[in-house]
Amino acid sequence: MKKLLLPLSLVLAQMLAVSAFAQTKGGEADPEQSKGQTLPKATPAEKATAKAGRKAEGAAVAGQGVKPLAAQETGAGTAKAATKQERDAARAKRKATAAAALKKGEIPSGEK
Repeated sequence: MKKLLLPLSLVLAQMLAVSAFAQTKGGEADPEQSKGQTLPKATPAEKATAKAGRKAEGAAVAGQGVKPLAAQETGAGTAKAATKQERDAARAKRKATAAAALKKGEIPSGEK
């Protein structure tokens, strides 16, 4: 049994190692060809002209007076301001109608 177990384990290890080492890197045939072409770095003169263009565009937008969305005033409207006497009168009216409905039996109270 021991004589059979040792060669079988070596064969199994060799089979697993062969399949593991047969894998390509990244799943591609040639990783160098899959990379994109690198662009040359911009010279300081090109950077300066691009910056000047962006600066001019920003100044034009700022000169229009356009406000950012967060800075625009979007009020929720004006709330109706009720005085304390009006609120007290409304509360008393609601309380009276509820008491009348309870007295008539329209509003059930308690457990039945």
